[in-house]
Amino acid sequence: MTASHPGDPFTHEHEQVVFCHDEASGLRAIIAVHSTALGPALGGTRFHRYPDTAAALADALDLARGMTYKAALAGLDLGGGKAVILGDPHQQKSEQLFRAYGRFVESIGGRYITACDVGTNSPDMDLIARETTHVTGRTLAHGGAGDSSVLTAYGVFQGMRASAEAAWGDTSLAGRRVGVLGVGKVGHHLVRHLVDDGAQVVVTDVWQPAIDRLRDELPEVEVVADAAALLAQPLDVYAPCALGGALDDDVATHLQARIVCGAANNQLAHPGIEKILDDRGVLYAPDYCVNAGGLIQVADELEGFSFERAQQRATGIFDTTRRVFETAASDGVPPAVAADRLAARRINEIGRLRGVWLPA
Repeated sequence: MTASHPGDPFTHEHEQVVFCHDEASGLRAIIAVHSTALGPALGGTRFHRYPDTAAALADALDLARGMTYKAALAGLDLGGGKAVILGDPHQQKSEQLFRAYGRFVESIGGRYITACDVGTNSPDMDLIARETTHVTGRTLAHGGAGDSSVLTAYGVFQGMRASAEAAWGDTSLAGRRVGVLGVGKVGHHLVRHLVDDGAQVVVTDVWQPAIDRLRDELPEVEVVADAAALLAQPLDVYAPCALGGALDDDVATHLQARIVCGAANNQLAHPGIEKILDDRGVLYAPDYCVNAGGLIQVADELEGFSFERAQQRATGIFDTTRRVFETAASDGVPPAVAADRLAARRINEIGRLRGVWLPA
């Protein structure tokens, strides 16, 4: 996906959007199913304090569409969907709320399968699973895949290695200065991979406990005050790992890094950012290409989870990223456009002729 496209929801051509409200638990949620051409729509549930319902809807629509392309590019027989719960996850989580949400997921009949995302975790999925079977990312104790951020970060690291190869002819990040924006679940794991590979890592996060946890584990990591301070650093690689829209006109115009490769979804603030980066010689690894490891992890749960099998599949993100760069070079387009073309090609060639997926 080259960018997010908020606005009139009917321009998105999503198959289904469900608004969920349960007064007793305080649940307010939106489930968006973008496409089931390749199979049932799998995508996480984001629990976030949105300023209003319109912002939540725009995020759900954009994220759902991104999941369609992510699953297609990763070679999975799955479609794209996403859900958002409106509220503060630090204050409003409860068994009552998640079970009410689980009943709404169940009501869609298997066309949407949920999982973890920003603001939700595996124990939350266990609560949802008490009301629906259409949930992945459950705890290991309940036979699930556990924390999907583990392979999300691993996949981003593989994409970063492929980016380094394309930029510098060497897959190692040793000696490279990498700036990581956001060190929550995924960013924390990514920093560990980078440090193990010998990279010099500088980070920032708006959530101080995330910084404190990272400092306790990896005291050699440098911390700066905010995103502006991070972008002012002489970086080789910039890794946005927080919320979307991190790459706007100002960032794209002034970014010093040679590579952008991070875990955040919908990093490009609007169409055209990918061309600004490309014109300046900044190599952008498309977000939904490199952050597919978490989707691969929870999708494996549908077969009976094996971490080793899922990790082997996530290792393939290196080759997928390399293929995106090769296609971009051969077609003379930015990598974001190349990734879209590859994903769309698979959807068109493999997608079911009946158009939408229905339960058996």
